[in-house]
Amino acid sequence: MPLLVPGQGPPPPGRPRGGSAPGPTEDDATALPAPIERLVADPEARRLARRIAARLLIPRPPRSPSARRGSGELRSLPYRDGGSAEIDLDRTLEQLAERPFPEPHDIVIRDRARTRRSVVLALDISGSMRGERVTTAAATMAAIASELQRDLLAVVAFWSDAAVLLELGQPVRPMALLDSVLAMPARGLTNVAFPLQVAADQLARASSLDKRVVLLSDCVHNAGPDPRLWAAGLPRLDVLLDTTGEKDVELGRDLARAGHGMLLPIGSHRDVPPAIGRIFAR
Repeated sequence: MPLLVPGQGPPPPGRPRGGSAPGPTEDDATALPAPIERLVADPEARRLARRIAARLLIPRPPRSPSARRGSGELRSLPYRDGGSAEIDLDRTLEQLAERPFPEPHDIVIRDRARTRRSVVLALDISGSMRGERVTTAAATMAAIASELQRDLLAVVAFWSDAAVLLELGQPVRPMALLDSVLAMPARGLTNVAFPLQVAADQLARASSLDKRVVLLSDCVHNAGPDPRLWAAGLPRLDVLLDTTGEKDVELGRDLARAGHGMLLPIGSHRDVPPAIGRIFAR
């Protein structure tokens, strides 16, 4: 995967209000290529991901108020054997008028194509997330990815820089993503602003009405500009805050508020399914 050139963001303000950073730094962040997957996967991380996934239920997007069946935009589609939907009479008569010997697929139906969300998962793998924390975060990411395979999904792992593990719209392979995350050692400072910038770039290509970012982090921001600026520019940002060690609750709350989302504390993998259910119920 080629290197991504960081965009020029808004000028950083003075000292951020969060307790985890003395202020913006002069460091430039870089989006790096994803690592090669491990040859031998971490069995404990995979078991943990499956335990989370077994309890995870992400609601589908709400149906349109005008929908009588299905969800999404109402479209005219050719009839397929085994289908059951309302006939689009006007379009069907147009088709039949042009064909003296019509075929079944000349019948046009009205049905609803399923709506797809555009979601970016931003996963903190900085030095403060090392050990069991990054394993839980990686397993959480894999479980969420498994549930969102019908949607458009991107995954960004970050520290002072970031790696795009999955571009928005690429096929989702949850366990391969898990292995890629675990192949990257937790290291360095934490630049929470940069993955939000990368997420904004990913979402800018999507046409979905439902666009959102889910940040998995302890929010101990100590490199780069104030992430609140980038959070405010996102369609929606929800924060899963790891509370098992060092953390910045104030910054996490500010990010969720600026991003019109929710802040949900994660004390163990058991907290993940209900938290994700609450996020995607809105």
